[in-house]
Amino acid sequence: MSDVLMHNYARFPITFTKGEGVYLWDKDGHVYLDALGGIAVCALGHCHPDITAAITDQAETLLHTSNLYGIDLQDQLAAKLCEISGLQNAYFANSGTEANEAAIKIARLWGKKQGMSKPTIVTMRGGFHGRTMGALSATPKPSIQKGFEPLLPDFIYIDYDEI
Repeated sequence: MSDVLMHNYARFPITFTKGEGVYLWDKDGHVYLDALGGIAVCALGHCHPDITAAITDQAETLLHTSNLYGIDLQDQLAAKLCEISGLQNAYFANSGTEANEAAIKIARLWGKKQGMSKPTIVTMRGGFHGRTMGALSATPKPSIQKGFEPLLPDFIYIDYDEI
C-alpha cells in the first residue's frame, strides 16, 4: 500500500490491475467477483465494449465543459429521465455524496420557503450518505462522525419501519 496517499480509508491488502465485466484481477493474477461495482460507479461492469466505445467517442469529441454552459447530451438525458420518472427536473452529480448534499440543500430550502425556521431531515440508522459535512451529518454512525464535530444540526435518525 502507498505511503504517499492519505490514509482516509482502511484499505485491503489487494491492488487491482484489470477489470472485465463483473471480474477484477489483482497484480498477482488472482480473479475476484466485483460485488461492489466500484462502489456503484461500475454497476454496468468493467470494460464493456459498448461503454468503452461511448466513453472514447465522447473523449474524442468533447471531454468536459462546465454546467455554466449548455450540454446537448445532458439535456437529452435529463428530458428522458423526466419523461420516465414523471418529474419536472433532473440534477446530475459526480457522486452519491454530492447528490445527497444537493438533496439536503433542496430540502432545507424548501422547508424555509414553507416558513419552517429549522427544517429537519430524517435519515435511517444503518444508512451511509457520504463523507462531506452534510452527508456525514446525515449518517447516524458515531464511528464515522467522530472527530468531525460539530456536525450540521437538524437531522433525526430513525430505524427502518419506524414511523
